[in-house]
Order: sequence, then C-alpha cells, then structure tokens
Amino acid sequence: MKKLEIAVIPGDGIGKEVVPVATKVLDTVAEIHGGLKFEYTEFPWSCDYYLEHGKMMPEDGLDILKNFNAIFLGAIGNPQVVADHVSLWGLLIKIRREFEQSINIRPAKFFKGLKSPLINPNDFDLIVVRENSEGEYSEVGGRIHRGEDEVAIQNAIFTKKGTERAMRYAFELAKQRRGHVTSATKSNGIFHSMPFWDEVFNEVKADYTDIQTASYHIDALAAFFVTRPQIFDVIVASNLFGDILTDIGGAIMGSIGIAPAANINLNGKYPSMFEPVHGSAPDIYGKGIANPIGQVWTAKMMLDHFGEHELGQKLLDAIEDVTNDGIKTPDIGGTSSTNEVGEAICSRLKEVCSVS
Repeated sequence: MKKLEIAVIPGDGIGKEVVPVATKVLDTVAEIHGGLKFEYTEFPWSCDYYLEHGKMMPEDGLDILKNFNAIFLGAIGNPQVVADHVSLWGLLIKIRREFEQSINIRPAKFFKGLKSPLINPNDFDLIVVRENSEGEYSEVGGRIHRGEDEVAIQNAIFTKKGTERAMRYAFELAKQRRGHVTSATKSNGIFHSMPFWDEVFNEVKADYTDIQTASYHIDALAAFFVTRPQIFDVIVASNLFGDILTDIGGAIMGSIGIAPAANINLNGKYPSMFEPVHGSAPDIYGKGIANPIGQVWTAKMMLDHFGEHELGQKLLDAIEDVTNDGIKTPDIGGTSSTNEVGEAICSRLKEVCSVS
C-alpha cells in the first residue's frame, strides 16, 4: 500500500467548502487504484486563526508541515478582517519561500463544457512555469520620508541560479509535451533584469537543441494569450509575469475559478504545495455554490507529482465530462451545488474506471 500523508489547510472562505470535496475525490481515486491511500491531517490556519492568535500559523508551523508528503491548500485571505499582505506573507508565501518551492506551474486549456470568451479558442493547451522564489516579488526595498517627499523603493532580484532553475524545468517539461518553450521577457523596457533573463534563456536553450523556442515581450505575449493561445506549449516567466499570464489563462478558459496551481520543491528537502488559483470569495462562502473544479484539478496535479499520471488524466477527463454534461456551479452557467459537482465527478470516475 502506497500511503501519502497530506497536510490539509482549507484556509478561508470557500476553501473550507471546496477542500472537503477535493479530498473526497482523492479518496475515490485511491479506492479505484487499490494500492494507494491518502492520510489527511487538517490545520485550521487562516484569517480566523489570526484573529484569535495574532498570527496566521503557530511559530512551529513549518516544523509541523515539513515531514508531510505534500500540502493541500484551499484559499487564503479575508481582507475585511486581515490585510492581504499580512495573511499571504504570514502563511502562503511563507510556506513557498521557506520550503524552497521555487517553481510554480499553472496549466490552462480549452475546457469541455465551458464557454471560452474567445470566439475561436482553437483547443489551446498550455502551461506556465513561473519562477516562484524571487524576481519582482522580493522583499528587498523600503520607504523613506513622509508627505510629498515620501519614496518607495522595490527591488526585483534575479539570480542566475533561480532563473536557470525555472528555465530548465520548463525545457524538461516541454520534452514530455509538444517540445516548445516560450520565454516571457521585457528587455526593451526593463534595463537590467530582463536582458539578464534573455541571456540565461539563450544559454539554457543551447542545451536543448531538440526543443523549439520563442521569446516575446510580456505585453505582446499577454495579447497573444487572447488572440492565438493555441501556439503555446510551455511558457517560462518571472514571478510577476507568470502571475499575470496565468490569470489570463484562467480567463480564456472561461473562469479563473477552475484554474489549478502547484508550488514545487525540487530538492526533496520539503513538501510541495498544491492550491487553486482562485481566492477565498468570502461573499459566497456558506451558500454551497462555490466552484470546486479548481481545487479538484489541483488534486490532479498532486497525483501527477506523485507519479500517478494515468489516474490524474482520468480525473481531469472526468471533470471535463461532468462539466460537459452541464453539471456546473452558477459561476459557470449551471445550477448545481458544490457538493453535487463533487459527487458527479466521483461517480464519473467510478464509471470510467469500471469500464476500462
């Protein structure tokens, strides 16, 4: 029996509704597999926890998490009670940085049963590899003076190690897909970091002569996501550029509420973390209408991470089949509840796997 110990952090808002649905789907997958078992330990770390304890997680939170096989996260944030920079840097980003989750990957594809806002989406299927530890989201900088003389300085940090690491991950991923990597740059406007990014990209691609490449400035690339997303396979981008591109990826699918993400630790010292892209949506929490697809697709990415690619693909197929059958939450044009969508995915999985 392959046992996987999963730290579950439902977090805030709809995270507390969609995470139980996704773990139930994972248990269905394990049942189908027959030799796989997920063991969950749930932690209540959230904005509610902050209000009670003055921190998003206990002082020894990272020590508690480090021995799990993976972290399954819901959604973090409730700006009405805790400022976003406090909640995110106190939990989500703290885990990403201190557990050396240096790569963030987010797929986007033409999704059966969803109406893309694009007139002709051309069955696009792409994945963004986002550098996840530095870049524009560094903590280096500060503020001085007050009033009209106040100055804010934010430094972007690009290391050769971090940049090359993300790029090599993208090229290795392209080997498993359609053999093409696109670099997101802005070297015509950002004087130091982006020419450096381009130089490292050219060095790395020289080691992958069987992979086709392209490089686009981020403004043009964002436009191409809308006008011709089908030309892309793997895109490698800095922390900020990758963040923006993946929100566009969710939008062209038809809903950011279905987009998944994985924060990958490459050295094996710490667990990786899996989370949907969407926020905590406190305005709909408790109504039973939250879309669970982003969290369930995130579970699929966790299965892939553990080498269960065949089951992961069956899970994604089941999600699309259910959506295509019209079993959808109201945000994407349906009338089904959160739990009804989850139950339908479990049922579809059992049907498909019993036939095969």
